[in-house]
Amino acid sequence: MVTIGIVGAGLRGRLFAEALQSQPDVTVVGLAEPSAKVAEDARDATGLPVTASHSELLEKFDPDAVIVATPDFAHRQIAVDVAEAGKHLLIEKPVATTSDDAQAIAAAVHRAGVRCLVGFENRWNPHVVQAKEAMGSVGEPITASATLSNSFFVPTTMLSWAAQSSPAWFLMPHTVDLVLWLTGGNPVSVSAVGSRGVLAKRGIDTWDVVHALLTFDDGSTATLSSAWTLPDAGDGIVDFRFQVIGTEGSVTADLSHQGLTVVSDKYRSAWPVSGRIGRSQVGPAVWMVQDFAAGLVDGGDLGPGIDHGVLVTEIICAIERSITTGQSVSLSH
Repeated sequence: MVTIGIVGAGLRGRLFAEALQSQPDVTVVGLAEPSAKVAEDARDATGLPVTASHSELLEKFDPDAVIVATPDFAHRQIAVDVAEAGKHLLIEKPVATTSDDAQAIAAAVHRAGVRCLVGFENRWNPHVVQAKEAMGSVGEPITASATLSNSFFVPTTMLSWAAQSSPAWFLMPHTVDLVLWLTGGNPVSVSAVGSRGVLAKRGIDTWDVVHALLTFDDGSTATLSSAWTLPDAGDGIVDFRFQVIGTEGSVTADLSHQGLTVVSDKYRSAWPVSGRIGRSQVGPAVWMVQDFAAGLVDGGDLGPGIDHGVLVTEIICAIERSITTGQSVSLSH
């Protein structure tokens, strides 16, 4: 039996708790959440105890593993404390939003010898998995592109902490991981541009749009684009597309709605889906956390680890530096 605690009792924390309820040989012992209102909602939604801090969660329940589902910028202290307590980790992407924080978490994980999964959930998206399997048929990668954007709803309504994030931090970890996983490329430099001002007028002072060009050591490239400014009047809150062109073929996908679009006054399509169909929880985030728990039970592979998570954070940091300086930024790893 593996026991798991969850730090962060918002939408993601509650999703993970519910996804693990029927997982064989797994027990979620409780959640941690500093917000009294969010904690109360989580108790009502999950029926689980909720402590006021991760330290109290560790002391009271002594779980085998902890899921860190807090806002992106709030991972460091929690993850370091959890690792130093000898607990395995699932950390939501990005592992951190500064290089120093990411390196500190990685050092703690390696010192403790604990297992760690960084939550790049598209590795569990069936279409992405099929794309990965198809890569062997398209030859050597020449170039890749990926667009992942949200409507205004995400920064203005869904995320209370959007001003402390950006399209680069909230969305590009997914696409950086995607192109690295599909191509197997080793990135050596980043050039990026961005624009801001539209969200600032709505009281959220962050980037509206970010575009990045990654160059790999074999001369191949990848272009990434993310925006937080899609119209809310559209048919969903996510625009997600990617393509890899190789010497012998290409792989192209539009994952915005997974082939299903519903438009009405009472419903808006949204993907990636992580919710309930009938009595079953479905979607990449659900399957990721269930796979994490199963890997802890049977010792199997967990998926992308802490060092890969650090690399993705370093790339996003380089994207930010390039936007700020107007210069290409070299990557060293």
